[in-house]
Amino acid sequence: MRQRVTRLLMAAFLLSGTISLARGAETPAMLHFDRPASKWTEAIPLGNGRIGAMVFGGVQDERYQINEATLWGGGPHDYDNPEAYNHLDEVRKLIFADKVGEAEQLASTMMGNPKVLMPYQPFCDLRLHFAGDQQATGYSRDLNLENAISNTAYKVGESSFLRESFVSFPDQVLVIRLTASQPGQLTFSVGMDSPQPGFQVTSGEDGSLHLTGQIQPRQNKPFSWTGSWDQPETRYAAALKVLTEGGSVRSSGNHLDISGANSVTLLFSNATSFKDFRDIGGDPVLLAQGYLDKAVRKPYEQLRQDHIADYSRLFSRVHLQLGPGNSESNLPTNQRIEQFSKHEDPSLLALYFEFGRYLLISCSRRGGQPANLQGIWNDALLPPWSSKWTTNINLEMNYWQADAGDLWETEDPLWGLIADLQQTGAETARVHYHSAGWVLHHNTDVWRATTPVDGPWGIWPMGEAWLSNQMWDHYLFSNDRSFLAQQAYPAMKAAATFIVGTLVEVPSGMAFAGDLVTNPSTSPENAYLLNGKRENLTYAPTMDLELIRELFENTRKAAQILGEDSAFGAQLEQVEKRLPPLQIGKRGQLQEWIKDYDETELEHRHVSHLYSVYPGHDINPETTPELAKAAYKSLEIRGDGSTGWSQVWRVALWARLGNPEQAYRNLTLLINQSTLPNMFDLCGRPFQIDGNLGGPAVMMEMLVQSTNDEISILPALPKEWPDGSLTGVRLRGGAKADITWRQGRLTSFRLHSDHGAQYRLLYAGQQTKLKLQPGRTVVLDASLHARSEHTH
Repeated sequence: MRQRVTRLLMAAFLLSGTISLARGAETPAMLHFDRPASKWTEAIPLGNGRIGAMVFGGVQDERYQINEATLWGGGPHDYDNPEAYNHLDEVRKLIFADKVGEAEQLASTMMGNPKVLMPYQPFCDLRLHFAGDQQATGYSRDLNLENAISNTAYKVGESSFLRESFVSFPDQVLVIRLTASQPGQLTFSVGMDSPQPGFQVTSGEDGSLHLTGQIQPRQNKPFSWTGSWDQPETRYAAALKVLTEGGSVRSSGNHLDISGANSVTLLFSNATSFKDFRDIGGDPVLLAQGYLDKAVRKPYEQLRQDHIADYSRLFSRVHLQLGPGNSESNLPTNQRIEQFSKHEDPSLLALYFEFGRYLLISCSRRGGQPANLQGIWNDALLPPWSSKWTTNINLEMNYWQADAGDLWETEDPLWGLIADLQQTGAETARVHYHSAGWVLHHNTDVWRATTPVDGPWGIWPMGEAWLSNQMWDHYLFSNDRSFLAQQAYPAMKAAATFIVGTLVEVPSGMAFAGDLVTNPSTSPENAYLLNGKRENLTYAPTMDLELIRELFENTRKAAQILGEDSAFGAQLEQVEKRLPPLQIGKRGQLQEWIKDYDETELEHRHVSHLYSVYPGHDINPETTPELAKAAYKSLEIRGDGSTGWSQVWRVALWARLGNPEQAYRNLTLLINQSTLPNMFDLCGRPFQIDGNLGGPAVMMEMLVQSTNDEISILPALPKEWPDGSLTGVRLRGGAKADITWRQGRLTSFRLHSDHGAQYRLLYAGQQTKLKLQPGRTVVLDASLHARSEHTH
């Protein structure tokens, strides 16, 4: 119905030359603007997991800034440093002796080769130029989140124009459809260029345009935190086809001229020579042209229908409504964001939720790369932090929403990345630590680096533990035994093997002497004061202990489910008993390091030591009240987040600790301080997508929390959301739920499971136990009284 309304509105626009911006209850979730984008952070993102496009919506000059997921700097490379192991024992001794400054100097010899990673790269720009200088009226551009189509509409003179754009996953092309209300009104040129040096563009008389090039050698300055390379690497190609109804198309050097057309369809595809992290010998021209040749065989309406069917199959599964009737403001989205601090606008937060879901579907699809620091969208040769995969929170946060949000297909690229990292990480474990298993430090790139990078603070050998725990969590949601056996458990077991092989005993005469600890390590990106000096390296930081305990417990459970490795499970249990306990510091806080050091930055963006509160489960007010109280104190001391992603993490932490108002406060800060005009997330000053992608996860966490056998309903519902609903949310243990509330009180909790499950349900101080039969749906009211609805 909503899609039909949108089409009717656009048809009315073409007939009348104007369009109403009023948003009724039947209007789809939509970002909309009343003027073209003047800069990249105002443009509209489109994507299919491989092709990313930013649409500016210009009238006289339109720009599509385009990316491809595998275009990166550098090339296949072994980052391992054979000298690293020679210094490991000495670094450990220096850290145990509190000579951390000396340890960090020596640890600089343990970095990967090179010690900085390679950057994700912009691909090209597709540019449309419309002749004439007539003024446009009735301008509107929007992004419909329910069908992943962007529209730009305006009127010039007596003619109305509509430009419809989408990136199709089934057909692997960017599709642009231009129409006018009067015949023969479409006259424009189309060309391509690239920020990459050395590209070439040619046009053909058949209405085709081709761009080719190769990533050229580059020397990047050290302060850019971006690696350099000294030879040409990945090759790339783009192909465009112009299809017209009426009018003509003429080749004109490096562009095409379209004259007097009634309607025009542009089909664009691109590709690189990347085959995998070891092989860049593919044929990008053949690949790009192959996608295009298949798409050209379909009429426009078929391309559009196939795109919508594929995308909406994912997007329609979950929906959040906040506020009466799901009404939306008629203000442009950028103005709603600007005014959010002055006016309560729950539906804007619901829109942020839906936008985050849209972005994950658009930047992470089967066969592609995982969402990096910018998803799939980047216009800079030197993107912030190289736009790589940062594995000490950011990569994991990108996928927090996927399980509860029923977007499991989007996780396929993540599982593929982990499979690759097990290969390179096994070599790093062997070379750097002389250990079996696999290891991952705090960053990786398309070449699957697993070594310490950047500086001594990069020696954090726990990335493999976090990612392995995330795989186990997917199993809890899905009950997918095949996934557990073939993908998750091998990664978990090998990660645990590395950790067992590298834990060392605390020397005699020290606190926790004889306990097993990580050394060297760090609490990600944070520092402490030792003898008045700022230090990063340490042994047994709290986050390491939390990650290891959770990994060992999960690995034992997985082995029991699969009926294998009982001896290994027993070994993990014995090793776990020798880990130091978590500690409470002098301020009543959960201690971040093995000693109660003073912090260099009290309000640091990372809250790594609170991992066991969220996304872990080992600390909670019911089963570990003292540790939960200490975690609460740590959050109070740390304050509100300084970046979008850190505000998002704090939302989830406050929700788990039962403080809805603080959770809501951090959501408001996310909008007020860390949201760009096009709703992209900010990490300080640059765009970074983790806040967008993590946002839906933490909002779901405010409304429902689950373990494999327990569900907490509306555990952190703020007073600012008196009415609303969340439908289609997935729960650990394999169930799915719909939640409705009015005037701050639950009205209906609908629970369904295909597999069958047993839960303890908690709501407002009440609890009940429920055994859910396979295929049966149960509905509970505010008193947790249940009735069976139907069976399948």
